[in-house]
Parts: sequence; structure tokens; C-alpha cells
Amino acid sequence: MNLPRLVRTSSFRLTLLYAGLTGLSFLLLFAVIFWSTTEFMQKQIDTTIKAEIKEIRNGAADDSLQSLRRVVQASTEQSPGFFYLLQDRAGNVLAGNLPKLEPIVDVREWTGANRLPEFQNIDIRGLGLDAGEGGYLFVGMNAHQVQEMRESVARSFLWGFGAAMLLALLGGAAMSLSVLRRIEGVSQTSRDIVGGDLQRRIPLNGSGDEFDHLAGSLNAMLDRIQVLMDGLRQVSTDIAHDLRTPLTRLRQRLELAQERPTDAQALHATLGASLSGIDAILQTFSALLRIAQVESGARKASFTHVDLSELLHTIAEVYQPAFEEKSQTLLEQIAPDLAVTGDRELLTQLFANLVENATRHCPADARVALIAASSAAGVSVAVSDNGPGIPAHMREKVLQRFVRLDASRSTPGNGLGLSMAAAIASLHEADWQMTDNAPGLRISVTIPAVNK
Repeated sequence: MNLPRLVRTSSFRLTLLYAGLTGLSFLLLFAVIFWSTTEFMQKQIDTTIKAEIKEIRNGAADDSLQSLRRVVQASTEQSPGFFYLLQDRAGNVLAGNLPKLEPIVDVREWTGANRLPEFQNIDIRGLGLDAGEGGYLFVGMNAHQVQEMRESVARSFLWGFGAAMLLALLGGAAMSLSVLRRIEGVSQTSRDIVGGDLQRRIPLNGSGDEFDHLAGSLNAMLDRIQVLMDGLRQVSTDIAHDLRTPLTRLRQRLELAQERPTDAQALHATLGASLSGIDAILQTFSALLRIAQVESGARKASFTHVDLSELLHTIAEVYQPAFEEKSQTLLEQIAPDLAVTGDRELLTQLFANLVENATRHCPADARVALIAASSAAGVSVAVSDNGPGIPAHMREKVLQRFVRLDASRSTPGNGLGLSMAAAIASLHEADWQMTDNAPGLRISVTIPAVNK
């Protein structure tokens, strides 16, 4: 992984920003420590000097220059750590170990390049004041410790600053490298998927961080895309399989009508059968388009308040003649005032498909129950029968398009009824369950109730 790409990463730039803020904090801390320690040591020196000046004044018999001269001379000989100067009004040195100075009454300091010519290797800090009779008294100390402290603080800061910046850069590089590796994993997975390997997924490192969370979401999206792609391939295959037979029969019927001399009545019958076959094919395509529309969620915009009790009673009334024709029994147990939010037309098709499937696939004298009642989760509607049922291993599969238990396709239908019903239930966020009715099948749909 090349260095320019590493430096251009947002994580490395963020690290540089934090490093800059850390360096600024270091400078501020250094300034505070440098100023506070220097101030403390200078105050210590000034306090000591003031005490020494007080001793000199107390040792003098009076405030005359002669009395101060004797005390300053004695102090110069007895206190080698101090620097003394006593000069008269004319600037003549009367006592001490310093050369003539300009009589400035204040704290004075000679350090670094500003040292006195006679003391080029010594830092001096002291206090000057009037000595009476126009004289001038100065008492100072060696301030080398202050300078050493300054150099020590500066040296420590430079080492600490350098180490902090180095660690920040190394940490930023390591963090950026880790981020780049994770991103490269996502990029490589994307390239593999684009190359045709739809089974590839983004690796997770198990840390549970934001990258793992993002990778999990992307993997879930890829799983969904793969399911849709598999479904699309399956639908394409099923369309080709299911429509090939009726189209072939239609062509054969038309060929026979063309080759054989027939009367008008026979030709009319052939055209009628052909039109019925074409209608069945168009009905299949219409059902596919309707399922796609439902699954897209576009119909949610038309959701309104639906009186489900009245809707189910209507469906039972419409299908009652079909049950009577097959000597079957339709039992109704529909609670009153059941209401949901949804698309009335789609809900009608959902429950009509379930009732129609029950009567179509059950033998004569079968019993079918249409039960609807309120529940904690909403409104539950169940259609149960005592017919042949659906094997447990096929209950999920029959919800796919064109899947039928009658593999020979000898019975009417296109295998889209349950697919449409399941799609409508999903659109209404309903809970769909297919269970064994022992004997027969029970399909229950629980739709969220209307919020009151």
C-alpha cells in the first residue's frame, strides 16, 4: 500500500489535525510552566537579595556612605555568593566586587549576551536602590540556576514535543492503514461481485465496530439482492416452462386449422379455443405484473380504512355457489366491526385467493372455515380446510411464482395465487403462517389493527 494514498486518507488528515492541536496544547503548557518556574525562582532570588540588603542596613551604624561602606566591604569578603556595589554621587566605587554601574533604582539582570564585560561567564540578578547622600547601592546574586532551569524546561519540552508528534504520526499511519485495509476488503468484495461472484461477502473482524456494522448491513443487502436475482432467474425459467406448453398447443391448433379443410363451425370452435389460450397467457402476465406492483410498495399510498368484517362476508357470499356446486361446506365465524388500514381491492384479492384455493384443491364434501377475530397483534383471519393439505417441506416453496403441487400441470391454474396472496400480506405488514390443520391446511393472516 503506497505512502501517498496513506497520507491522503481522511483518518490520517484527522490525525494530523489532532497532532496539531496536541502540539498547540504542548506549546501552551510549556509557556505556562516556563513562565511560572522562572517567576518562582526569580522571586526567590529577589527575596534573598532584599533580606541581604536589610542585613546591610541593620549592620550600618547610620545611613551615611561611610557606615554602609564598612558593612558592604565586610559582606563582600564574607559572602562570596553575592555581588555588591556601593558608589558615591560622582560614580566612584566605594566598596563591593562590581564595576561602576548606572545608578538605576530597580531590579536589574545581566544574562546571556547581555552579561557584564567583567563577568562574561556569570548571570547576575539584583536590586539597586538609593544609599543616601546621593550614593547608590546594588546587591545581586548568581542567577545561573534560573538559566539552567529555563534550558532544562526547554529541552524537556523539545523532547516531549518530538516524541508526541512522532507517536501521533505513527498512530495516525497505523490507524489509516487499518482503515485502508478494511476499505480495501469492501472494494475487493465489490470487484469480485461485479466480476460475477455473487457469493462473496464483506469479511467481518468480530470487533463490533462501525465497520462491522456497515459490513453487516451491506452483506444483508447483498443477500437480499442475491435472493432477488435468484428469484428473477427462477421466474424467467418458470415463465419459459409454463408458457411453452400453452403456446405450443396454440400453434398446433392453428396449424391444424390451417392444414385441414374445415367448415365454419369447426373454425369458429378452433378460434374460440385459441382465444381462451391467449386469454390464459395474458392472465398469467397480468398476475406477474400485479405481483411486481404489489411487491414494489406503490399501492401503500392508497391505503384507507377498511371494514374487514363486511369484506369477508362479501367474499363468503360470492363463493358460496362454488362451494354448493362441489357439495362443500363454507363455515363463517367473522367477528363484527373488524377494521384495518389497507387497500380494499388487494385485501379482497388476498382472501378471495385463499378461499378459492381451498375450494379448488379440496374434494367433495370438504369443510372450509373462514374465521376472523381481534387479537393482541391486530386482526387475525384464518382459512382452514380438511383437504389434502400441503407437505411441510413445500409450504415455503409454494409461495414462489409458478410453483404448484401438481407437477404435471393437469389442473387449472398458473401457480401464482399464493404468491400474490403472500405479496399482499407483506405489503400490509401482516404476519403470514401456514400450518397443518390435521387434516388439511390452515393459513392465518394477522393484519395490524387500526389505531384508535
